[in-house]
Amino acid sequence: MDKKNALRAGALVAGTTLMMLLMSSPALALTRDDGDDPGPGLSVIETLGQFVLAPLVIFAVITGLVMVLDRSTDRRPKAKSKARA
Repeated sequence: MDKKNALRAGALVAGTTLMMLLMSSPALALTRDDGDDPGPGLSVIETLGQFVLAPLVIFAVITGLVMVLDRSTDRRPKAKSKARA
């Protein structure tokens, strides 16, 4: 019975993905809308900085703040209690 449910789920996901791909074809992006004024493109360095480096820096800052401002005193791992037979 599990294989049948997995097959149904896989078919549903594949069908949904296919429909989403067909409905959002890139051909619709070729025509410009009224008032469309795209800015200049980003270079490779600017793209990497904005979408890779900046999130990593933000993650590191948040992690550092959490570690520095954490006031919990229990930092040692708990000792394992010996099981009695």
